[in-house]
Amino acid sequence: GVLGLIGKSVSQYGWDLLKPLATFTVDVYVGCAIVLFVVYPILLSVVAKVNPVRFFTGAWPALQLAFFTRSSVGTMPVTEAVTTRLGVPSTYASFAVPLGATTKMDGCAGVYPALGAIFVANAYGIQLGFKEYLLIVICSVIGSSATAGLTGALVMLTLTLTTIGLPLEGVALLLAIDPILDMMRTLTNVAGQAVVPILVSASEKTLDREKFETAGSKEFSLDDVLTVDEEPQAA
Repeated sequence: GVLGLIGKSVSQYGWDLLKPLATFTVDVYVGCAIVLFVVYPILLSVVAKVNPVRFFTGAWPALQLAFFTRSSVGTMPVTEAVTTRLGVPSTYASFAVPLGATTKMDGCAGVYPALGAIFVANAYGIQLGFKEYLLIVICSVIGSSATAGLTGALVMLTLTLTTIGLPLEGVALLLAIDPILDMMRTLTNVAGQAVVPILVSASEKTLDREKFETAGSKEFSLDDVLTVDEEPQAA
């Protein structure tokens, strides 16, 4: 159905209608990829002194679930399980991961609103100055700590547009492609929600590095999630 609507629009208005949206989609994916494959690996290597490749291998079950469900909260049990499998103590993971599901939103509240605001400004021919860019940064930082871990990030985008005085009608321009963007945004969020507990555990000398090194070699199953849920009760 969506393909039919897009086809009708293209036949009526031409391919120029899709070009800006396609460019914006690429921008969001590249921005999230920089966070995923540059920022996070540097933190893991320098702060936690662990192999980033091992992290992505061990966290893969949560990352792929996040990509397709588009929900940090929906992925939270699996995120907690893989975080524990990566050597983080279960007692800490059961606190850090749920907290991160609402306060660690690098994709939905960091990358996306900033790029979205610039896209809307360009679409309406509005020139942004240093003040506006500074406000975008402030909104992105604050918003990443107060965004619900559910599908979509329109509330955060609306807040950013309102703060810098851009037309809210610009939100409608991005609604058509939001599900495609949300998959990458959520994957970035969930990856960060697993990275932070590892960094903290490493700094506190509680990270089981042997488990971290072997996490990716073990097949992930539902039993891993159930085991994490049962451990706090047993304690």
